[in-house]
Amino acid sequence: MSGLRLIVVDPGHFHAALVQKEMYPQLLPEVHVYAPLGPDLLDYLARIARFNARAEQPTDWRLEVHAGSDFLDQVRREPPGGIAIFSGRNRGKIERIAAAVEAGLHVIADKPVIICREDLPRLEAILNAAAAKRLVVADLMTGRDDAIARLIRALRADPEIFGEAVPGSPEEPGVVLSNVHQLLKTVAGVPNPRPSWYFDITEQGEGLADTGTHLVDRVHETLFPGEALDYRRDIRLDSASRWPTTVSLAQFRQLTGEARWPDFLAPSVKRDALDYFCNGRLDYRVRGIHVRLEARWEWQTEAGDDTHSAVYRGSRARLERRQGAAEGYRPELYIVPEAEIGSALERRIAALQPEFPEIALDRQAGEWRLVVPDALRLGHDAHFAEFTRRFIGYVEKPGAFPAREKPNLLAKYYVTTEGVALSHH
Repeated sequence: MSGLRLIVVDPGHFHAALVQKEMYPQLLPEVHVYAPLGPDLLDYLARIARFNARAEQPTDWRLEVHAGSDFLDQVRREPPGGIAIFSGRNRGKIERIAAAVEAGLHVIADKPVIICREDLPRLEAILNAAAAKRLVVADLMTGRDDAIARLIRALRADPEIFGEAVPGSPEEPGVVLSNVHQLLKTVAGVPNPRPSWYFDITEQGEGLADTGTHLVDRVHETLFPGEALDYRRDIRLDSASRWPTTVSLAQFRQLTGEARWPDFLAPSVKRDALDYFCNGRLDYRVRGIHVRLEARWEWQTEAGDDTHSAVYRGSRARLERRQGAAEGYRPELYIVPEAEIGSALERRIAALQPEFPEIALDRQAGEWRLVVPDALRLGHDAHFAEFTRRFIGYVEKPGAFPAREKPNLLAKYYVTTEGVALSHH
């Protein structure tokens, strides 16, 4: 198969543009863009224009823009077989994905696909319809391509190093993951504006429903690689909480360009500051293993960028991703032994060289740091191209799309949406 058409639908988030940061031989350069006329569309067009005009490896995207309120009806008239990208308002995203699948389009959906528990049955129905039509539907889990995440999966899968996963307890979970994102950030070299609706949690979703999807995906992919999870049988939620980040009017104006608070945010504005409920914590069990997740947003982190930490407890070793001040806010992987694993660890690092060239062990007091060369640290933007290339491969050979992706997508969004619901109690 060649000459696949790319269709971009209402690109209200910069992730849509990052998919197009490079060209792909299987995709036509002509791209159909369907969206209402407004700042979200203009921001997307400006990003693609910069990619096309850059000095090094410029892209050659040729956009045919259909701007209007009937954009979704126009998507329904697209010929089948193309790839539709959805990266914008989260509340209505499931309706738009349904329209694309009905039209016979494959779907790349920026996370989150859904933000409330009531939409899970609809998601399951759409995935069933897509499977019947041999269409590929996937969310943008770019974190799977992160080198340290891949190395954690490789070491966790080695019983001589990790041993058995420790179930843990509510007080000391077997797995703990957290991320801290910052509202003020630079993407692809330019300050990243945010639309005013981004701060409406009924539109964008709370932290657990949004960035929490990456945390759940990493937990499940690491603990149960290649396995299908049944959310009805394998998952139990225990407790959850939520709290706001305060955003001043000056900060809101800096990010959105809006001079005043929009009416839809009025219920969350107190003393001229917004209580932005973007933070959440969740304790749950997956196949008996206690997991704790925390998704947070700050105005700006000490690191100057988003950070992510993780701890996986095994009977023979703990695997820890650290990205704090001690690491210079650079993600590092540590192996903390609970048994004698030195020889097994050296053998595994040697065996991983073809996939991870020049990784090495740095023995420190009571633990090892896994030295990951800069060449393997591709960065946030590059992971979008990795994901897209893999997705195109599935479109070209639909039978290659792993059957586990469907139940695991449902399990992930069961955890995130039920977690948000639980945090309100």
